[in-house]
Amino acid sequence: MIRTDPVSMLVEKIQARTARVGVVGLGYVGLPFLVEKAKVGFQVVGIDRSPERAGMVARGQNYIGDVQDEDLSRIVEQGLVSTTTDFAVVPELDVIVICVPTPLDRNLTPDLSYVRSVTAEIADRLRPGQLISLESTTYPGTTEEVMKPILEAGGLKAGVDFFLAHSPERVDPGNARYTTKNTNKVVGGNDPVSLEVAVTFYRQTIEHVVPVSSAKAAEMVKVYENTFRAVNIALANEIALLCDRMGISVWEVLDAAFTKPFGIMPFYPGPGVGGHCIPLDPHYLEWKAREYNFQTHFIALAGETNRKMPEFVVDKAARVLNGARKALNGSRVLLLGMAYKSDLDDYRESPALEVYRLLQASGAEVSFHDSWTPEVNEHGVQASGVELTDGVLQDADLVIITTRHSDVDYANVVEQSQAILDTRYATRGLTSDKVTLL
Repeated sequence: MIRTDPVSMLVEKIQARTARVGVVGLGYVGLPFLVEKAKVGFQVVGIDRSPERAGMVARGQNYIGDVQDEDLSRIVEQGLVSTTTDFAVVPELDVIVICVPTPLDRNLTPDLSYVRSVTAEIADRLRPGQLISLESTTYPGTTEEVMKPILEAGGLKAGVDFFLAHSPERVDPGNARYTTKNTNKVVGGNDPVSLEVAVTFYRQTIEHVVPVSSAKAAEMVKVYENTFRAVNIALANEIALLCDRMGISVWEVLDAAFTKPFGIMPFYPGPGVGGHCIPLDPHYLEWKAREYNFQTHFIALAGETNRKMPEFVVDKAARVLNGARKALNGSRVLLLGMAYKSDLDDYRESPALEVYRLLQASGAEVSFHDSWTPEVNEHGVQASGVELTDGVLQDADLVIITTRHSDVDYANVVEQSQAILDTRYATRGLTSDKVTLL
């Protein structure tokens, strides 16, 4: 018997992979997701406000490191992918996945303007039988309290006429082991029917789907994951600050501590935290908690500790230079690395940007080298990198290692440099009195 109710019709289309999928936002989350869906035969439409991005994807030109060039070009050649900057395509779609930014403003208040704007565009064109899933990281309650009223304003009801879910992204840029396909996928629905539809959809390409009771629970899962990392990194950073005062090597302490085979997990200090997740997402939960008259002390303290690390790096740089009878003001300082993570071209919220800015404000002549991010333009820092030559290293009064990239010959850096401040322990095993560790 052919079933004609909206749930059965959509589930059958998803299982047959004849459902047409839309992905809103073709960045670090959206593009890998688009590729995985198209690889198993779904027709996928990428929607992005940037004509440049939309055009590149339509031509099979990749700009995301976690996507294989040949995968993108193949699915484009097969006619499984199209792109647009216009939401007029929404009525033609069966599933719409939202992967847009969720930044914070200067006061660490969540900025949901992208989510609201996209939801409103979809609401204006919403039809019965569609699944809407939010993947953007946000505070618990966003899907139900922000998106649902906008989508239902036209008279259609979630769980009856259309289906609404939250499935937080778990992208780890640069991770070759865990990809979109083999990373466990948490899914929460606005209602049981929406959950059924969403789980069916995600199971088509994700090896293990983890259903939870609600969209709010799924949202909490994601912010907890990133808060866990932020708090533990902050603990490592605080221990580094204390060890600096006490004249102890924090790296020696951590290396020894992590030999314990139980009850501990490795986290390391550094010049701060970067990327879109750890510096931002815990503050979504902190902000939401105030609505319940609840103070998230760990989150606030972790954020404060991690944010002051760039200032500590600059202070320690001044001390290193003082030891060589040089002032920070007027010294030539070379930063090695502007990306927030090793072997990655992403410098969003990178602590190296703040180190760069603070050094400049102190009067230093600052330059940087990063083969992964040869140009930066964020947080008031607009600069182009320099080639890493022996002459550049020799000319610098101080080299600060702010990102540990595998394409840098750190033995040569130690040999050629006058002085080094290593914030990432990239010089492990290279004994030299030129090197000062964080």
